[in-house]
Amino acid sequence: MKTALEGWQFWAVLSAIFAALTAIFGKVGVEGVNSDLATLIRTVVILAICFAIVAVSRAWQPPASIAPRTWLFLLLSACATGASWLCYYRALKLGPASKVAPVDKFSVVLVALFGVAFLGERLTPGGWIGVVLIATGATVIALGI
Repeated sequence: MKTALEGWQFWAVLSAIFAALTAIFGKVGVEGVNSDLATLIRTVVILAICFAIVAVSRAWQPPASIAPRTWLFLLLSACATGASWLCYYRALKLGPASKVAPVDKFSVVLVALFGVAFLGERLTPGGWIGVVLIATGATVIALGI
């Protein structure tokens, strides 16, 4: 029998909680500092935490043992993450967290569409309804309708 720690759902819920806290803490933290500098500070802290986790869990492996395709996609993912964080903190600097975060979560819709288009994933009719509801909800919140 699987424990909660072994299921993706547990970790996805924690991700959502931490993403919500990211918006709240980030909005307060970006006051009085350039948003790009705030992103750099955040990145350095995340880097230190990741190093600690890899060290404690003994998850290190020699870089040469990682396949070139894996390196390529991790590099692309890192570039996309960095661009996302820079844009996110700039948006938080300029707008209210209650509107910035829902627009940022429009990424859920894009992931579903990209998953179907590029990864061959299939959504159920209920999944498509969910995508439409998320898109609608993000739009309604962002526009203040």
